[in-house]
Amino acid sequence: MYGERVLDGGDGGGDPWEGVHRATLSRAVRAQAGRSVAGVDDMAAYLAEQVADASHREVVGPLLDGRGACGVVVRGGAVLASWGDPGRAEMAFSATKSVLSLVAGVAFDDGALRLDAPVAESVDLPEFDGPHGRAITWRHLLEQTSQWEGELWSKPTWVDAQSTREGTESAGGPPGAGWAYNDVRVNLTALALTVLFGRALPEVLRERVLTPVGASDSWSWHGYAGSVVAIEGTEVPVVSGGAHWGGGLWISALDLARIGLLCLRGGSWGGRQVVSRRWVEELWTPCRVKPEYGLSWWLNDTGAVWPRAPHTGRCARGNGGNHLLWVDPARDLVIASRWGAEVERLLVEVSGAVPCR
Repeated sequence: MYGERVLDGGDGGGDPWEGVHRATLSRAVRAQAGRSVAGVDDMAAYLAEQVADASHREVVGPLLDGRGACGVVVRGGAVLASWGDPGRAEMAFSATKSVLSLVAGVAFDDGALRLDAPVAESVDLPEFDGPHGRAITWRHLLEQTSQWEGELWSKPTWVDAQSTREGTESAGGPPGAGWAYNDVRVNLTALALTVLFGRALPEVLRERVLTPVGASDSWSWHGYAGSVVAIEGTEVPVVSGGAHWGGGLWISALDLARIGLLCLRGGSWGGRQVVSRRWVEELWTPCRVKPEYGLSWWLNDTGAVWPRAPHTGRCARGNGGNHLLWVDPARDLVIASRWGAEVERLLVEVSGAVPCR
């Protein structure tokens, strides 16, 4: 258990333990420490078991074996509790998508990205040719409503079984008319942002977000074999937006919690506006055709994401919630959980121990 302000950049204020039921919190994190997801110490075998695609199942990005449940509970900028080794980097799976959207916010704040402008107006890529491609906006990409069809880095959009399991897309319909959780389309977002910045996205994330919030240097962000784009004659690596076929963001629970705390503070850290409050508001604005989804963040306003958890929570989640960054502004609360099963139970128990401010 902790009480020292080890994360916040000075924007907290107040006693982080105010109203917290310490015994309940302690029991909740001890229980989560004992609920490790099985099989993650052999990531190749684990991923082969998890992916439901009928074809194109081969992993094309690097893998990192998991080492069991870990995480942190943060309130008022202080780490109130931890379990496992929260400083160890782990694959973030689809929680990477939410970090990708934060990087897009850097371009938004710089004036290089307008959410409702066609992507083709600011980047020159063949994927955005044709009537459908030219109609895709940055908002469509970030809220997963582009309905783009094609192939990228040897993976076609149609192969991703997540699209049919969770999707509400209209086959052949226009951008914005349907939603689907599709990693190929998210990788297209990463490609478009790389071209927009003219540099590798990990460089942008490091310089503009993670260094300002005091993150460690243990994180890394990976793409696939051959996922590069030529920019001014130089091959620039393109990262993936998840770990469906390997790659993605590898980051510790503590550093993930820093990202959550940054969003909780409206993009501010230590008196510095790292990303604009306007962008954080956009991240958490419901998608018209998928109200529990924002700009690559899940919104629990109606309880559709985690029915028993507070409806005031927003989250980045991956691998069915086995990787979770939970942000609850009402409680001034951030929870980062890695490789822990029954994560909704963790959210319910911790939220029961931490009152609204």
